[in-house]
Amino acid sequence: MILPQDIIDAHKRIEPYLHRTPITSSNSLNDFLGGHNLHFKLECKQKIGSFKSRGAFNKILYLKDQGIIPQKIVAISSGNHAQGISLACKLFNIDGTIFMNRSVSPLKIQAARSYGAKVILVDSNQEADERAKIEEKNGAYFIHPFDDDQIIEGQGTACYEALTDLQKENIDINSIFVPCGGGGLLSGTYLASKLFPNNIKVFAGEPINCNDAAISLKKDELHIFDTLPPTIADGIRTLSISKRTFFYLKKTGGIIEVSEEEIIYWTQWLQHLLKITCEPSSAVAMAACYKWLKTQENKQNILIIISGGNIAAETYRNIWARNYLDDVPHIAKIY
Repeated sequence: MILPQDIIDAHKRIEPYLHRTPITSSNSLNDFLGGHNLHFKLECKQKIGSFKSRGAFNKILYLKDQGIIPQKIVAISSGNHAQGISLACKLFNIDGTIFMNRSVSPLKIQAARSYGAKVILVDSNQEADERAKIEEKNGAYFIHPFDDDQIIEGQGTACYEALTDLQKENIDINSIFVPCGGGGLLSGTYLASKLFPNNIKVFAGEPINCNDAAISLKKDELHIFDTLPPTIADGIRTLSISKRTFFYLKKTGGIIEVSEEEIIYWTQWLQHLLKITCEPSSAVAMAACYKWLKTQENKQNILIIISGGNIAAETYRNIWARNYLDDVPHIAKIY
């Protein structure tokens, strides 16, 4: 069981090694959305271009605190976890091996290799799991991308930082939106929110094409896809969340499913208004927030975590194949 205090401890561990990423907002967007106040935590500006470095660094630093120094670490990843593990292994002089599905973004494969880890491409997530288990039996230390307490704690530090910084500006957040893949960021964000006095609601966006978490909530049991569903939000394609993250998911405000068109629409608008590079997985949270805000009658102060900015050239071209910037988002003004 993870306690909210564990998020603070994780932040103390990783703070010397990682960026305290900025928070930004857009007056134009707030006006478009009826006067709600949206604040964006830019994890696209984190080392490796993703929040995933937080969990990876916290896990390895936690092991060091426990006197455990693995000679070799093995991981499975859809992209950004691989980069986080690879960078941490390089910094702490640990051999790293990462199994990645061939369908993963080539940009993320190249980045993971550039930090020094051995990246092995496989044909399925099931094969990645099996190969990682063999490595673990042979003495490697396995670090799961989301089914791990210290990974969850590390991911939660993004929210903890943001709420701490916003509190200094006398900004009280009502609700937080994150994307959901395996549920590590969602779980950590929920736990971090409990460190603050106001009753903050945490929500997750999920592609309707890849909605294992939403189905799991509806069925009240884990739903597992047989094969990876297609979605442009490649960073959050998973077969299933885990029992560990499902436990925290059930405590949140829930999942809001969004279409591929909504993801592409908000990827364009976030890049345009915030002047950032954000991957489609990040836009899933904004798409969910927009749908939710349309149901709200009172002005909201929202935190959205922009989870990453690692986007392949082909994906970028697909996103901008059609121009959505002529279709301005709109919510009636809140008085």
